[in-house]
Amino acid sequence: MRHNVLITGVAGFIGSALAGHLLRQSDCTVVGIDNLNDYYDPSLKDYRLDRLSQIEGSAERFTFVKGDLSDSALINRLFDENAFDIVVNLAAQAGVRYSIDNPRSYVESNLIGFFNILEACRHHPVKHLVYASSSSVYGGNTKVPYAEADSVDHPVSLYAATKKSDELMAHAYAHLYDIPCTGLRFFTVYGPAGRPDMAYFKFTNKILRGEPIQIYNMGDMRRDFTYVDDIVEGIAAVMERAPEPCESGAPYKVYNIGHGSPVGLMDMVLGLEQLLIEEGLIEKPTEHELLPMQPGDVYQTWADTSELAADFGYTPQTELIDGLREFVRWYKSYYLSDSI
Repeated sequence: MRHNVLITGVAGFIGSALAGHLLRQSDCTVVGIDNLNDYYDPSLKDYRLDRLSQIEGSAERFTFVKGDLSDSALINRLFDENAFDIVVNLAAQAGVRYSIDNPRSYVESNLIGFFNILEACRHHPVKHLVYASSSSVYGGNTKVPYAEADSVDHPVSLYAATKKSDELMAHAYAHLYDIPCTGLRFFTVYGPAGRPDMAYFKFTNKILRGEPIQIYNMGDMRRDFTYVDDIVEGIAAVMERAPEPCESGAPYKVYNIGHGSPVGLMDMVLGLEQLLIEEGLIEKPTEHELLPMQPGDVYQTWADTSELAADFGYTPQTELIDGLREFVRWYKSYYLSDSI
């Protein structure tokens, strides 16, 4: 079905992957906004946008706007000029550890920015608002796998607190103004052209430089690594169907979106090193420096995806070793092709 879609954070990892999927697999027109900030190397964001511009038909169906969600005048103008059917809010200041030292950026992007999107949807009604939440909302919960009905009242980072706040604000707007809202709690998304602040990416950088890699909680951590293509398939399916009224009467729903099978951090590291050896990028693994748990971190994440599977047939297909292989090959091509 053809829709006019707004994607915020379109130069980001998930945003650009979703935009590419829609431009290739549907007749949707896509307007994307991103502030191209320097939280990590902006050239990677430029690269993602350039890939979108190379998709057949993108010149007619994709429009990029450089801007910030905290600029309410810009957001209102975008909604005035475009009759958006669906809004996918993926723009956010990401990163648990960064939020400890730079809290204001999380308030401006994740709270004020999302508020501006909600207000724009209020005054320019849309068929569906899909927005990014995070597995971080589960905090230090010990009951696994994490299910949507579990308590999320004890965040252990400001990043997690802003994401829980987004869920609360979305419910209020769904209830008050009948805006259909679906939140997606992402679980450790990885893959080619991913975020350089993620562990697998940082480890790769250090391994190739022959530097020790720092592994926290003495290596005893588990993550529900979810390949970006599986995430995008899930988002695209959710976009097509707005939620039914929940028990409060609001058209509102939250889903976990993850792989559903956590992997030990050391298993990820060893698999990554083996792939780097297979690709001829290193001859042997690097040194592992085992350190205590960092503030804001949690021991494990594990998604119960049964609700998303029941409602949308969500079935992630990519195993970690296969997804890491795609990442390593992309990394080799993007960063090292001129030196090999």
